[in-house]
Order: sequence, then structure tokens, then C-alpha cells
Amino acid sequence: MNKEIILRVNNVSKSFGGVKAVNCVNLEVSEGKIFGIIGPNGSGKTTLVNIITGFIKPDSGSILFEGENITGLPPYKIAGIGIVRTFQIPKPYYSLSAMKNLVVPLYSTRILNLVEGKTGDRDTVALDILEEIGFERDSNTPYKPASSFSEGYLKRLELARCIALKPKIIIMDELFSGLSVSEITSLIPIIEKLQMNGITIIMIEHRIKELFRLADRVMVLNFGERIAEDTPDEIIKNELVKRAYIGVAEDAT
Repeated sequence: MNKEIILRVNNVSKSFGGVKAVNCVNLEVSEGKIFGIIGPNGSGKTTLVNIITGFIKPDSGSILFEGENITGLPPYKIAGIGIVRTFQIPKPYYSLSAMKNLVVPLYSTRILNLVEGKTGDRDTVALDILEEIGFERDSNTPYKPASSFSEGYLKRLELARCIALKPKIIIMDELFSGLSVSEITSLIPIIEKLQMNGITIIMIEHRIKELFRLADRVMVLNFGERIAEDTPDEIIKNELVKRAYIGVAEDAT
């Protein structure tokens, strides 16, 4: 059975100083699916994510979430309706512990509305989420400041903060970047579980092999334009994609 379209990007464009960072991009993401976005550095991937999540306003085009036009809404309102994101460079509260980093979103208007003010013990909820994404609950790790964490733990904390907001869509901007193969391997079942729980996932990645294990569909950007969209099996055979990106990526790894 076909899933409903939860997110539509219609003819979105954005220029910086006369350079088209995103040029008339269209995409549709089905509810409960994993949608991948790949492309060379400078192809417009993060700009597109910033437009969807309200950090940048498009010059033209529109963003529809569950049929409602959300174009130009500020980031806090985008998060409030259920679209959240990780960042390439993690942005936790470095002076706070991992647990307290999660307590902050548990005080958000979105959560208070969803649970009708009955949040329970927020510390316990935070620990539950941290355990779910790989923090050792019975160790002192959840109580350490984020400033003490390795890149692997910071990326997990980014994801945990998204989960704390009970999102409908999580956009993962190069979540695997800077991680070892074993760290990525341990994250994959967590992402699969999020999808099984009905969360729609958009992944921007350079780690092609790992992304293709997860994604239902993949869009390829090059110089701000969509040059292909298909299943991973078909994308990897696409000659235009090979010339623009995949061949170069394989030579570089």
C-alpha cells in the first residue's frame, strides 16, 4: 500500500550572491519512509535542509508538510509541528550533561501539548531516550557534560534531542560523518527502529554504502539541481549519477 506524502518541496530555489545554491528542486517524501539525499560538496544538500527547516527562506517555491504550506516559518515553529533535524557539526549545550540536554526539549510546547502537560519524571524520560540510542544507563556517561564527549557520542546526543521532541520527520544532516565503521554499524538498527515506529527520515549523506542499506528512495543533487531520483539499486546504475558523484566518491574512499 502506498504511503501518503508527508512532505512536498515544490520548485524551491535559493541564490547566494548570484550563485544558484538550489535551483527549482522538487521532491516528495512518503510517510514512514527513509529518503536519502546525496551529491558532491556544494551541491545544495544542506541549503535545501536549511530551507525545509526554516533556517533559510527560499527565493521561490514552497514547502508543504501534511498538506499545509510551511514556507518561511521560523525554525522553532517548524520543530513545533514535528520536523526536527541534526546538524553536521553537533550543537548541544556543551556545559550541560547529556541527560540535561534532553530535559530541555522535554519542556517544549510541543511535548507539553502532546502529553497534555503530564510529562512525568523528565530525568527518567531523558535517561530512557539516551539508553535507546546507545548511552550506558548504569554508567556515569549520561551525567557527563557534552563537552567531554567524543564525536560518536555527540552525534548520538544530536539524535536523542530529536527523538525527545516526538517528531514526525527527522532530517539527519550527515549523521555518519566523522564516525568509524563500527559506530555507524551500531547506529543503523536505531535508525531502522525509528522508521518502524512510524517516523519519516530524510538522510543527507556522503557514506553511500551505508545510506543505500537504509533508504527506500534516493535523490541526487548536483550544482543545486536534482539530476536523479530512484531506488538505491537504480541510482547506483545511473550513468549520469556515476559521472556526477558516485564514481568520484568511490575513488576518494
